[in-house]
Amino acid sequence: MSCGMKEREILALRRNSVTLCKEMVVDDLLVQCLQRDEVLTDNMAESIMAQTTSQSKSCRLLALLPKRGPQAFHNFCAALRETEQHHLSRLLMQFAEKNKRYSEPSLSLPTQECVTPPKRARTHESMETCLDADCPITTAVLPCTPEFYESRKSQAYPMRSSPRGLALVLSNVRFDSRLNPDLDVRRGGEVDEEVLRRLFMELDFTVILRKDLTAEAMRLCIEQFSQRQEHADYDCCVVCLLSHGIEGSIYGTDGQLLMLDWVFEVFDNARCPLLQNKPKMFFIQACRGDEMDNGVEQLDGQERTQSPGCEQRDAGREDERDAKEREAKDRERLRVKLPQRSDMICGFATLKGTAAMRNTKKGSWFIQELNKAIRQRANETHMSDILVQVNGEIKCREGYAPGSAHHRCKEMSEFTSSLCKDLYLFPKYCPNN
Repeated sequence: MSCGMKEREILALRRNSVTLCKEMVVDDLLVQCLQRDEVLTDNMAESIMAQTTSQSKSCRLLALLPKRGPQAFHNFCAALRETEQHHLSRLLMQFAEKNKRYSEPSLSLPTQECVTPPKRARTHESMETCLDADCPITTAVLPCTPEFYESRKSQAYPMRSSPRGLALVLSNVRFDSRLNPDLDVRRGGEVDEEVLRRLFMELDFTVILRKDLTAEAMRLCIEQFSQRQEHADYDCCVVCLLSHGIEGSIYGTDGQLLMLDWVFEVFDNARCPLLQNKPKMFFIQACRGDEMDNGVEQLDGQERTQSPGCEQRDAGREDERDAKEREAKDRERLRVKLPQRSDMICGFATLKGTAAMRNTKKGSWFIQELNKAIRQRANETHMSDILVQVNGEIKCREGYAPGSAHHRCKEMSEFTSSLCKDLYLFPKYCPNN
């Protein structure tokens, strides 16, 4: 029986099967799109999602598609576009267009499982590396209920804007080996950047992804991002930095360092007034080198709920006859002041002086666990507790790489916070609508 799919479309799937197996993200959203368009039945969808690895899910899907009717190819490409995998959709469409010489409709061709590329011999990689068999969690973000929002909003940062805010993802995967031969390719880094991009898009952030930048280009990108006028209208912002690193700094692709304390300074209350009193989230996926970071001391003060309640330092004695002048000066002093740096939370993949673990096919441990925790718990958990839960998951993990120095290796993540309220993302709930 003919499957109805054109021969050139079947050929496009076959010839690009290795690329699809390596790069395609087969998650609930993609499968739901294909179910909606009747490309997949419920049983087929279950058989795909039951596979234990991302590659096996892709292979199972590619094995089913040629038998799913004359519209399956175009519906599949449309589903790839809907799930932000435009490059794979373009790859298939362009291949099919170039091969119009094949007759159509064609006879049914036997379905062939996609080819799994042979395993490469294990090579030495730099510290931010490890192997295990876990897959990124790509289930949909659980929504917050109106009841939960109403019960928590008084103690939380306002989170009403749509979009919630801007999210910047800077990802360095390939480095110039001529400038620093010790910085190898961060295999699996592409997975992290895609996981974060999709996560924050689903959380209603406007995501800006920049890849493979020099230290100076990173600096310029971060400065421009911090000064974007949209921050005035949004309720928070996110900055994700993915690269090689040492304690206190991360590497640009040119082997030069960008200091993390400078990054935090760019978003402080003096240099980034549009984000004053708004939560700023930072996630750093990088090694932290050998040196200890002493941090920056924060001076806490009594929280001001009303501007007239400002607590002042000793203003000195004045004569009674100067009362009117003193009142004028006091009114000036009653102007609201903020500490230099506040309302920030930063998650680090690893502790000071230790290495970050990265699966070369599934991405880093920290980003995997962060993605999973936010997707599953952000609907009823504030960000500080989410990062505590991430720490607990990271603590339990260990590497699986028999015969190498990384076998049974460990990692411990941590976070720092100057948040002054609970930071709930209230996913998929917009009280203004």
